[in-house]
Amino acid sequence: MNIKDKLNETVKVVPPSGIRKFFDLANAIEGVISLGVGEPDFATPWHIREEAIYAIEKGRTFYTANKGLLELRTEIARYLKRRFDLNYDPEKNILCTVGGSEAIDLALRAILNPGDEVILPVPGYVAYEPCIMLAGGKTVHVELKEEDHFKLTRKQLKAAISPKTKALLINFPGNPTGGVMSREDFEPLIDLIKEHELIVITDEIYAELSYGQKHCSLASFDEIKDQVILISGFSKAYSMTGWRLGYLAADPVFVDAILKIHQFAIMCPTTISQYAGIEAMRKGDRDAEMMKASFEQRRNYIVNGLNRIGLSCPMPEGAFYVFPSIQSTGLSSDAFCEKLLNQQKVAVVPGTAFGQAGEGYVRISYAYSIDEIKEALGRIEAFLKHIQ
Repeated sequence: MNIKDKLNETVKVVPPSGIRKFFDLANAIEGVISLGVGEPDFATPWHIREEAIYAIEKGRTFYTANKGLLELRTEIARYLKRRFDLNYDPEKNILCTVGGSEAIDLALRAILNPGDEVILPVPGYVAYEPCIMLAGGKTVHVELKEEDHFKLTRKQLKAAISPKTKALLINFPGNPTGGVMSREDFEPLIDLIKEHELIVITDEIYAELSYGQKHCSLASFDEIKDQVILISGFSKAYSMTGWRLGYLAADPVFVDAILKIHQFAIMCPTTISQYAGIEAMRKGDRDAEMMKASFEQRRNYIVNGLNRIGLSCPMPEGAFYVFPSIQSTGLSSDAFCEKLLNQQKVAVVPGTAFGQAGEGYVRISYAYSIDEIKEALGRIEAFLKHIQ
């Protein structure tokens, strides 16, 4: 039997993660400085870890409700109101998931029929397009431009809409570009979303990492709020990547449909993580602000450093990535990253890992110490001198 013939046809054509390729290469080389991982370098704050320990000691290790602990959903609703002035009912509008990634997958599977089109701004997070494909949808790319500060414009959205368009999937603050959409940026899109009845899946996992302005969610526009599925989680704001805890907030019709898939595939997020999440939501605002201040300092340092050594790098307005242009080197994104890794033992991610629109760029995470960033910049500078 040829086992490959038995595989799902869509799974066969889904490409492997371009990020993972460079992680694997970097792990095989001793002395590598890796600036590729999108993960805070802070330990989860102690009071959050302590709450998880306490939950274990108290034997809180059983299944919870499929939607997650009501206490956690209540704290999420309070958080969304406190931080972003969004109103959601914890019983009707909120579902807890295994990270934001599960929420994205579930939302797409719940709304898409075969052939439905999803508008996807690119460069974008590596998991979006595979999730669309696996849900039976078709991706329509909209290329975000550096001259637009990697924002989605009305002209671009209007041109991408067709009779088959079902949804728009956005991520602001964005990975890999660090682009941010303000309320003024979103306003020209609202009538199009309303008129064409677009479902908007908005991944706001980096909401706490908006620099110089308060984060704005599309869910804050009352006229389209019922069309918006807001997705977020605990990984970036509270440095809880390994806890695998996320959530979505949406109209009850969406929540109930998504819950059907979630309850059969997952049951519920890890109970211990949920108790830790309650503590994070209640008492973690100061932790999030502290980490944000540190990331902003690192952002300023690395952007100034990259521009100084000759790589044009716009100042990102959110997240913890920079997206410098490497076009001046004459190398492709893949070639630049491979040569930099082999010659100077610095691992960064080619822009093409986030779609072909990323050609000519690389993604560098600054979720690392200033000392590591300083050493990496020195090695990159030496690399640039060698190839020129």
